[in-house]
Amino acid sequence: MFEWWGRAVVRLRWAVLAAAVLLMAIGATWGAGVFDSLKGGGFDDPASESSRAHDRITAELGNQDVDVLVLYSSDTVTVQDPAFRDSVTATLQRLRQRPEVASVTSWYDSQSPALVATDRHATYALVQLRATDEDGKTGAYESLRPTLDAPGLTTRAGGVVPFLDEANRQSVEDITTAEMFSMPVLLVLLVLIFGGLVAASTPLLIGGLAILGAFIAVRLLSMVTDVSVFAINIITLIGLGMAIDYALFVVSRFREELAAGHDTAAAIERTMATAGRTVMVSGLTVALALASLLIFPQSFLRSMGLGGVAAVLVAMLASLTVLPALLAVLGHRINAWRVPVPWRRRTAGRSRADRAREGGWARLARSVMRRPALYAGAVIVLLAVLAAPFLRMTFGGFDERVLPAGSEARAVAERINTGFPGGTVGPIQVLVSNASTSQAGQFADRVGAVPGVTGVQVAASRGDSTLLSVTYRGEPTGDTAQDAVRAIRAMPGPAGAEVLVTGRSAADLDLVDSLRSRLPWMALIMASATLVLLFLAFGSVVLPIKAVLMNLVSIGASFGVVVWIFQDGHFADLLDFTSTGFIEPSNPILMLAVLFGLATDYEVFLLSRVREEWDRTGDNTASVASGLQHTGRIITAAALLLVVVVAGFATGGMQMVKLIGVGMIVAIIVDATLVRALLVPATMRLLGRWNWWAPAPLARVYRRYGIRESLPDPGDQGLVSAGRGSVGASSR
Repeated sequence: MFEWWGRAVVRLRWAVLAAAVLLMAIGATWGAGVFDSLKGGGFDDPASESSRAHDRITAELGNQDVDVLVLYSSDTVTVQDPAFRDSVTATLQRLRQRPEVASVTSWYDSQSPALVATDRHATYALVQLRATDEDGKTGAYESLRPTLDAPGLTTRAGGVVPFLDEANRQSVEDITTAEMFSMPVLLVLLVLIFGGLVAASTPLLIGGLAILGAFIAVRLLSMVTDVSVFAINIITLIGLGMAIDYALFVVSRFREELAAGHDTAAAIERTMATAGRTVMVSGLTVALALASLLIFPQSFLRSMGLGGVAAVLVAMLASLTVLPALLAVLGHRINAWRVPVPWRRRTAGRSRADRAREGGWARLARSVMRRPALYAGAVIVLLAVLAAPFLRMTFGGFDERVLPAGSEARAVAERINTGFPGGTVGPIQVLVSNASTSQAGQFADRVGAVPGVTGVQVAASRGDSTLLSVTYRGEPTGDTAQDAVRAIRAMPGPAGAEVLVTGRSAADLDLVDSLRSRLPWMALIMASATLVLLFLAFGSVVLPIKAVLMNLVSIGASFGVVVWIFQDGHFADLLDFTSTGFIEPSNPILMLAVLFGLATDYEVFLLSRVREEWDRTGDNTASVASGLQHTGRIITAAALLLVVVVAGFATGGMQMVKLIGVGMIVAIIVDATLVRALLVPATMRLLGRWNWWAPAPLARVYRRYGIRESLPDPGDQGLVSAGRGSVGASSR
């Protein structure tokens, strides 16, 4: 298949390149319009109690959301001062006349003590918007923000809508900054890796094509389902990262075949039969790992899954079509505009066989395989130490502390939490349905006795439905708030009544429960897809199982470091973040999907070359050494380039973006060094010929359906029979 594909791409190279130019033009114009069709939010599970309670409240009592908290303060005058009062009341009166506003509540008309600071120098107003969806509320808030300012006073806006608006804007800013930082650094590194400007430009070209193609795919998907704006985040990260990995692998193999004396057409044919096969296996495996996000009910996770799958598949297809077509046109000119680098001069005089036998990576592999138990034991101990903090990972929701210190929404939350008698920006909402007013009042008294609760008020009432607003001490994500939610939910309601609990704290608890319930299914999907695809690629049942275990080892180390830094607060000053004492659960789930795919990507790169040498020689030790020699530099270069892509995330303003950036950097470095360069050769030496074992029925499946290709060179020995996949001829 892959030989045929290589010949077809060479024959149709100009048509393929013309289609690529057309695709890029569509992506840069129509595809870029995807930003206008994406949705915000999508963090809730529609089946959760908090989500159902919110819908019931709206249906029975009307919209009760408090969307914006406008904090007015002064260092010199108090809220009773006429200058303070007149400025605020005049501003709020104008605000009430705006069509975007449903209601405004302030201390001046309600006399609620919770709305005045204990020092009497600040008050806040509750603003309810008419829009019912998050995008509509965000747009209304952005148009209203200039009208919130009261003359002579300090005005800050907080609450749910300003918080999410600021978080979205900060995330976009962080990603833009990361891309501006990474692109020039990537170009310099690619020039150094390839030693030439022409070769260095090809991965960036495929990366741009992957991103634009994914934009088109996601815009088409948005026509049939809601897609969150968070899909763009993963498209830029995964699209660029995978495209660079695949292009690096394909171009390196093409140049290797040219250096071996093959003409352009033969070099492409051999490249597709080897590197092309590897890219396809890797692309499908990574895409299926990301597709595991589709099982979650939260639309932002599903959208990231859709965006990631689109980016990976486009990067894979571009690397199998556009890239070889471009290489067919360039031929030996892929080496044009050379940039002299010293390490290339040192190896220029040696033959290909000598470099494979005597290179640094081969020497490292042989050193490891001379003492495999020692190396494996040392690496496992080190990784266990790194992963140990993961055992005490604590989950919690995200709040304003994920924003940079001093941001407006965070400043409002901190002032209300510490300086106001109610002390909360996200009250617990309790809907009591099918109960009389007196029954609801009695239930409210019981709720007020819950430890940590500072007050209970009737927020709305209509017929036999009553909404209670419950305040508490501390953050909405704190233990006090969440313990209060659990206690209220466990409390028996009035006879014949139904009690539902919602609010930010309740939604956080429901999010954790929802994600936790589906996490085993996600793991099963990723592991099953990896086991099946790697078996079809390598004809072994041992190597796929080992690959899954290796992936978990490197990801576990990454999670341990993330807990140690972000949950425990180490390096908080250096990285400029505020530790919340817990990890928002969607972050490790997203990291698990991405990092599992990336780890499998590197495993496929290495094992493909090892399998190629095993088919040629039947010598396990020599195959591992040769495979690492041919791919070690490529895997290390790919890891370095991907670290550069995500490094900008670690310097962003959002704590969540920093966490993902740091976690991915740790996992990539651990996987490309300790795991692939040391642990994999050690375990393959210990397993010996059992690396390639498969029971006879599965061996027949591999012979018939395996994703394999013999090199199109009559001098090669071809594939060793799959029967040797059952037990190889050599145990070395």
